Amino acid sequence: MNQDLLSGGSRRRRPGGSVRGNASSARAPHEGGGEGEEEEHMDRVVEEEQQQQQPQPAPAGAEGQWSSRESGARDEEEAAVGNEVNGEGKRPAWMWNAEGRQELPEEEENEENEENEEEENNNSGQHAGEEEAANPEERQENRGVREEAGEEAEEEEEEEGLEEEEEEEEMDQDSDDFERSEDSGREEEGGHLHSPAQRNSVTDPNDNMDISSEQQHQTPPSLIKTQMKRKLDHGPEVRSFPSGKKPCKGSEYPSPTGLVPYPATPTTFGDLRAANGQGQQRRRITSIQPPTGLQEWLRTFQSWSGPEKLLALDELIDSCEPTQVKHMMQVIEPQFQRDFISLLPKELALYVLSFLEPKDLLQAAQTCRYWRILAEDNLLWREKCREEGIDEPLHVKRRKVIKPGFTHSPWKSAYIRQHRIDTNWRRGELKSPKVLKGHDDHVITCLQFCGNRIVSGSDDNTLKVWSAVTGKCLRTLVGHTGGVWSSQMRDNIIISGSTDRTLKVWNAETGECIHTLYGHTSTVRCMHLHEKRVVSGSRDATLRVWDIETGQCLHVLMGHVAAVRCVQYDGRRVVSGAYDFMVKVWDPETETCLHTLQGHTNRVYSLQFDGIHVVSGSLDTSIRVWDVETGNCIHTLTGHQSLTSGMELKDNILVSGNADSTVKIWDIKTGQCLQTLQGPHKHQSAVTCLQFNKNFVITSSDDGTVKLWDLKTGEFIRNLVTLESGGSGGVVWRIRASNTKLVCAVGSRNGTEETKLLVLDFDVDMK
Repeated sequence: MNQDLLSGGSRRRRPGGSVRGNASSARAPHEGGGEGEEEEHMDRVVEEEQQQQQPQPAPAGAEGQWSSRESGARDEEEAAVGNEVNGEGKRPAWMWNAEGRQELPEEEENEENEENEEEENNNSGQHAGEEEAANPEERQENRGVREEAGEEAEEEEEEEGLEEEEEEEEMDQDSDDFERSEDSGREEEGGHLHSPAQRNSVTDPNDNMDISSEQQHQTPPSLIKTQMKRKLDHGPEVRSFPSGKKPCKGSEYPSPTGLVPYPATPTTFGDLRAANGQGQQRRRITSIQPPTGLQEWLRTFQSWSGPEKLLALDELIDSCEPTQVKHMMQVIEPQFQRDFISLLPKELALYVLSFLEPKDLLQAAQTCRYWRILAEDNLLWREKCREEGIDEPLHVKRRKVIKPGFTHSPWKSAYIRQHRIDTNWRRGELKSPKVLKGHDDHVITCLQFCGNRIVSGSDDNTLKVWSAVTGKCLRTLVGHTGGVWSSQMRDNIIISGSTDRTLKVWNAETGECIHTLYGHTSTVRCMHLHEKRVVSGSRDATLRVWDIETGQCLHVLMGHVAAVRCVQYDGRRVVSGAYDFMVKVWDPETETCLHTLQGHTNRVYSLQFDGIHVVSGSLDTSIRVWDVETGNCIHTLTGHQSLTSGMELKDNILVSGNADSTVKIWDIKTGQCLQTLQGPHKHQSAVTCLQFNKNFVITSSDDGTVKLWDLKTGEFIRNLVTLESGGSGGVVWRIRASNTKLVCAVGSRNGTEETKLLVLDFDVDMK
């Protein structure tokens, strides 16, 4: 049996269009050119099939309970009516209604209606022609008005079509971006998604031809895509609900959760139809009397077991004509293509969709209009952004007006933008960086980057303020009489510490020195800014707490017996590490040392503090995790072979860089090393600086490279910077990164590399 026939691919579809046939019979509106040829071919196939299956004349007296006739009408009916399809056989008596009028099949009835309409149109056209002949001027004016109205309607339709195409292209682009960025190191598999025609077609077990494969090759990709998008785009009876929801009908029980009622568990196909709210959509044959014995047959059918019912159905289907099989398909198939999402309240539908990954949400938006409305929901995408650490929505200037019923989601735009930025970091084209020169051949000792402002400090006694956008030096901060070795920045305030034993507070906009803070008796080696206070550590073994608005020294913390090398301050506690092998926890308000954390056997060079845990790195190669309230050592992290020169702590994840050229990722809750960033692409010299976010780790080294790693897998992604003098003196001293930019301070110790700043941009343009 031909598959196209079984899949419901007839020339005319019954009015309403609400119940869709097989997906393989769907046609895109803009592909009307090839539709006529396919339909003519289909009609020829139908004629050939039904001619082959033309029933033979039944022997006299062989009438069964399924072929009962109205009394006294048999001979007249059979003599008057031919076969339904090819006109050669006898038409069954059930084609006649109770009044003796012939009940035409649906297609012929449609043809008859069309002929009547055409005749009426011709008659009305003749009357109109007479009137026009009587009034030629009025006829010409009316014709012009009609033509103008038609042109306007065509222009509106064309504009709407272009807008829909743009919207679909935008969704396709978003979905494609997610597909392309699944895994940068994974090769694409050879399998392809089968077309909807293959997935949904019904094949005859006796048909040996691979019709699905043939249809797949013949169906244009644009048609397949249209079929997939419109498969769940329901008819008018569903779209009539403003919210896109179609209420369930039938028996209902109270919901166990109290949120929404749900239908009773269906026991038969009829119950399922009623529960789905589609009981009224069924095309019933009401113009004839039920055959004699129908109810008795149904009772007998219900009394059979499951396998017996299946056997009876198989026999019944084999004895049916193609049009009857088509009728069964039109009744059954919609139940298995039901859009359950549209049956739910919007809040519950959004809750279901919230479990989808963002890339799946973008694909779901291409299913139908109502799904797109749900998948564009701003609250849904805000939750996705929260999971990814995106704090601000993105307000994009739209080039076109949003259609009624559709809403632009700023949170979705923010998520897509962040995804594209991450893709740029992973494998975007590395454009030539901006080169910022200004410290001559001196060493850049400290680097700050916030917003679009970069501040570099050098041993040439100056600080320079740069624009991260243009790369221009905005101003040079002159005032220190010794090299600048530490700095902090917040908004328009810059604070610097120098070998001249002072701190200076600067206005970044004007370059003015607001305050000079005196008190230390040696080099100010480290500092940490929190709101309006800054804590400084010096080689004089003391720490001082300053008010940056007044320039006053508020507190002096004394207790270390060697130079203070690192300090952290959260507004409540001060934590310091020094060359005396000690880590101290202070209450700055009382100027008392709460805990002295002993355990390291060499100088402490690096610290991290999150308010709960203190993490210290030492020249003794170990990293220790402490409880700030008790002062106890929770874990000792071992594995590095040299000085831990830099660390960063976020959400119990610690990333440490070491002079042994390795980088390790730790879980400070368990004390386990999660990843070691090494292998053939590891650094060839000491790690000088690092930063990480939720996805990446960025590391710099004395070997003149900046590398990008995957935080979760520890895999090397690529080199972001490679100095030509790397390996022969070129060094990347410091790095600072934002979401979209990377700033590197580079130079050399032997004059092989010029001192400069490199700015790499990974931002994307969201139009």
